[in-house]
Formats: sequence, C-alpha cells, structure tokens
Amino acid sequence: MGDSEFPSSQTPVDDSVRTRFSWFLSGMAMIFSIPAFILMTAHVGFAGFASENGVSLLQATFMVAAIWALPANIVLIGAISGGYSLLGASIAVALSSIRLMPMVAAFIPEMRGPKTRRITLLFLSHFIAVTAWVMGMERFRHIPRDMRVSYFAGLGITLTVTNALVVALVYFLSTDFPPIVFAALFFLTPMYFLTSLWGSARDRSVHVAMVSGLALFPLIHHLAPAYDLLLTGLAGGAVTMGYVRWARARAA
Repeated sequence: MGDSEFPSSQTPVDDSVRTRFSWFLSGMAMIFSIPAFILMTAHVGFAGFASENGVSLLQATFMVAAIWALPANIVLIGAISGGYSLLGASIAVALSSIRLMPMVAAFIPEMRGPKTRRITLLFLSHFIAVTAWVMGMERFRHIPRDMRVSYFAGLGITLTVTNALVVALVYFLSTDFPPIVFAALFFLTPMYFLTSLWGSARDRSVHVAMVSGLALFPLIHHLAPAYDLLLTGLAGGAVTMGYVRWARARAA
C-alpha cells in the first residue's frame, strides 16, 4: 500500500481536522496491505502446524493472541512436542522473543505523543511484533505525533485479532492441506521480514547486522545447533558494534 493514502506534509490543515478515531480506522485499514496478507498466510501455516502437533483450537488461538510472535509460538509447540518442562519451555520462548525488546525500545519514542499515558504505551507494546513494527516505522513520518498512538492501536489490535481468527478458521480445514503447502506459507514470512527490514533501515549498521547474522548462522548452527539463534545474535551484535565504533572513529 503506497504512501499516497496518507496526508502529505503540504496539507497540514487536513491532518489537524482528522480525529483520533479516523486515524484508528486508518490503522485498521492496513489489514488489507501486502504485509498483513503475508502475515495471515504464515498463520495459515501455523494453524496446520498446531493441528498436526495435537494443540487444540482454543490453545492455538490463545497462543496467537497472548504471545503474538509467530516464531515464539512455533518454539512453544516444539517444546511441548519435545517433552520440555514448563521451565524449559518458558526459557525457550523467552529467548526467542527477547529480540523484540530493542524493537520496542526504538518504537515507543516514535509512537509516543506529548500527552500519551504510560499505561497506554504498556498496553500497546504487546502488539509490537515485526510486521507491526515495520509498518508503523514506515508510516509514522506521515502521521502527526499526537495521532500515532491511535493509528498504531488500530493497526496492532486489528492484526492480532484477525490472525487469531485466521488460525481458528483454518484449524478446521488443516486436514485438507498437504504439509508442503504449510511449509511454503511459513517461508513467506521470514522472506518478507528480511526484505522489509532491509528497506526500512535508517542506518547502515542495520545492514551490517543482517548480513553478519546471515553469514554467521550456518557456521554457528553446525558448531552448536542447540544454541544457534542465541549465539548468532551475540556474534552478529558484536560485529555490528565493532562496525559502529569503526564508523565513528573514521568520522571523527
């Protein structure tokens, strides 16, 4: 969905007369965008994955709404299928979701308005996942700062509720889909994440982090497959920090 749907910087009067509810509806309307559609197709795959592993309809739907991070949901089902203890499953899910902490830290200052209450930010932080983060960061510059909370509320809540409903609907039909279809649908989401994060990056260090992570993962997975994601994140972060310090020293 193009940027042309948003008021341009040359029409501040139009922005000033729009209500918070109007911006909330604009956020809701993003459910018809390509990123939202790709996320829904990935949750189609997740519904089949949950059904094949004995997770009930209610459990799968609750996981989408409560955790709201597709990789974490997959990790949780894998932990359940592998017979992990409650503590082990909790640690696995926490490690897979810790990547969202810096995203939230970067997103909240962009979203927060001059009079936004802390409780509102805490509530909306639940809906900050990769798709919502990318869509919000790309479009916030077109939205008045005091209306960004309303816009993201419409975007984040609608994405979460819609995908929970998609999982509930597809769960009943999962037996009619071959496993290869679910696998292909799963693959769409990481490909979209990679291209979107690359295109929306505001600093070259983000590109360095992505390239270093992609390059190091095969080697780290070969050496320590049980801790590959964690170690790749640490190694990629170290490479990126080294690049940032080198860039600053060069610019000084």
